[in-house]
Amino acid sequence: MIRFLFARLALLVPTFIGVTIVAFGFIRLLPGDPVLLLAGERGLSPERYNQLMEQFGFSQPIWQQYLDYIVGVLTGDLGNSIVTKKPVFDEFMALFPATVELALCAIIIAVALGIPAGILAAVRRGSVADQAIMGTALIGYSMPIFWWGLLLIIFFSGILQWTPVSGRISLMYFFPQVTGFMLIDSLLSGQKGAFQSALSHLILPSIVLATIPLAVIARQTRSAMLEVLGEDYVRTARAKGLAPLRVVGLHALRNAMIPVLTTIGLQVGVLLAGAILTETIFSWPGIGKWMIDSIARRDYPVVQGGLLMIALIVMIVNLTVDMLYGLVNPRIRHT
Repeated sequence: MIRFLFARLALLVPTFIGVTIVAFGFIRLLPGDPVLLLAGERGLSPERYNQLMEQFGFSQPIWQQYLDYIVGVLTGDLGNSIVTKKPVFDEFMALFPATVELALCAIIIAVALGIPAGILAAVRRGSVADQAIMGTALIGYSMPIFWWGLLLIIFFSGILQWTPVSGRISLMYFFPQVTGFMLIDSLLSGQKGAFQSALSHLILPSIVLATIPLAVIARQTRSAMLEVLGEDYVRTARAKGLAPLRVVGLHALRNAMIPVLTTIGLQVGVLLAGAILTETIFSWPGIGKWMIDSIARRDYPVVQGGLLMIALIVMIVNLTVDMLYGLVNPRIRHT
């Protein structure tokens, strides 16, 4: 297992280098001059323009800019935002808890509903329940997030007025951010109604963000379960007279969880990417909205640092999932 861990860590090195190249080149492929966008309608004299280009390092050759960027990354310095002048890492860590809170709620919804739905569809293969579950999953997977989010806002926030339209909590409540997680901080504040307000603001964004992962997990669980249910050891367990729940839950599900775990790990990247649209629609102050705003302003250090941190988190999650394989299926530890 230790050898496997080090082998996986070694594979992360070229992946990480590739991510730095993509993060560095992505924003520079977009049209627009960050210095001119920063100046806005005021305009700049040629002297001031050249001075700012020199200050931000944009006047250097592209290879020199990339080397400076790599040196900064290796030393833990992602640079400062062109717009706010604040360190990119500090801004990321201040906004990241909001995205984590949203992503955690979304993955909990997706796993809690997707796995049972996939099991039910597999056990009742070809039935009305199977067709309904898979049809719903296909619709959920095909649903554009921006359209689905606006539809829910119109119905639940506009017509029924059950949930807030945007934000993380009502403006009526103000308290210090201890953990950055609004649900926890609202409880710690002791203010009456604060937790309910934070929870009501979280419902719609979580549902929107969970829709695609839920559909993927349900379909993958069904596929994996169908493959396992046809194995000899499952038929033997049934022939011994074991309860159907025990056969499905213990013998079949445990062996079917390997591809499902992989899917859940991959969905972390989908959640962080999908959060960009979801946070924009619901004005959720997380890294998704932060990245969209930074791309519009051509804030090179923020976009580079944000993409790099997101990629690093996804790689760590996937590595963790690989380590969990041995816990789910002990036979994998020997291979």
